[in-house]
Amino acid sequence: MTGTALVTGAGRGLGAAIARTLAARGWAVAVNDLRPPDDVVAGIRAAGGKAVAAPGDVTDEADVTRLVSEVTEQLGPVGCLVANATGPQPVVEFADLDWRTHLDQLEFFVKSPTLLAQAVVPGMKKAGGGRIVHIGSDMVDRALPGWSAYTAAKAALGALTRVWARELGPFGITVNVVAPGWVPVERHTDATPAELAEYTGDVPLRRLGAPTDVAGTVAFLASADAAFLTGQTIQVNGGHSIALR
Repeated sequence: MTGTALVTGAGRGLGAAIARTLAARGWAVAVNDLRPPDDVVAGIRAAGGKAVAAPGDVTDEADVTRLVSEVTEQLGPVGCLVANATGPQPVVEFADLDWRTHLDQLEFFVKSPTLLAQAVVPGMKKAGGGRIVHIGSDMVDRALPGWSAYTAAKAALGALTRVWARELGPFGITVNVVAPGWVPVERHTDATPAELAEYTGDVPLRRLGAPTDVAGTVAFLASADAAFLTGQTIQVNGGHSIALR
């Protein structure tokens, strides 16, 4: 299965790896970020893939409508949506938690996926099917102190996924979550060797995840091989949360 894939928050990190991997699997990729992700697009094209820059704010309804319209005009209807975009993820202890803190996370993990899905699903229905892949987090199971707003929003994303899988399944549209563990990318450059070693020691596979680990799982869910898989959360964390289940 190939066609047009829209990957949000793909200017760097996990999103960039996902965009590159989907392009290598034959998808024409719309690479979204707040700023034009020209380096990622150029890299995909240099490798022989097809990609366009799709800058825009995926938490803004008008911008999402414009974005999907432009992508459809340039590449064709979106057949695979990967909702990966995220904002700041501050650690906020219970005593300092307020509603704005919750809203900041819900903007990216509930509002944005809803706007994006509503924009692309009509085209998927017309095409007879499609793929929606949400990027979640294994933090939902780990319940770390200071992460209540982030964890609650990611848990809500998982709930949306299950409901939408039932609602959209009759149209041939699958909806799933890929939930990574800690996969160090550009924004984790301040992680100390001791922190990395401590985390790795709790991972059964005894290594940190790489962006390509996550991207490969997304590419599988976007493929024809995953046509009968929907409403699921797949943790990509080397078994880190096995003991919590």
